[in-house]
Amino acid sequence: MIDHIDHIVLTTRDKAACIRFYTEVLGMKLVTFRTPTAERLAFSFGGQKINLHEWGREFEPKAHVAVPGSLDLCFIAAVPLDAVIQKLQAEKVKIVQGPVKKTGAVGPIRSVYVRDPDLNLVEISVYES
Repeated sequence: MIDHIDHIVLTTRDKAACIRFYTEVLGMKLVTFRTPTAERLAFSFGGQKINLHEWGREFEPKAHVAVPGSLDLCFIAAVPLDAVIQKLQAEKVKIVQGPVKKTGAVGPIRSVYVRDPDLNLVEISVYES
């Protein structure tokens, strides 16, 4: 029945810091889209996106308890993990764990873990060959 994830929603306390992290650090594209009632922001990458909600100004419908810092995300990198680590270090993003071996959706991965500005846990991984 389910094929893949289309998008998720991230709730932020600090829109500017959130945009900087996901665009400048992780390299996602900031896009604007319109709904019948509002203009919205999202981070686009590959065939997916992350819609952005500001805490206290969420769009309806929303999660039952939409709070910053409650997500635990895993992204697959398009570059080697060493390049990810170098980029994170250059951007002064603290690695909270890793590199470590984990299990991804379709096999073994190597990962590093960081926190975004809202303290969401962000895992960045590469599949092992």
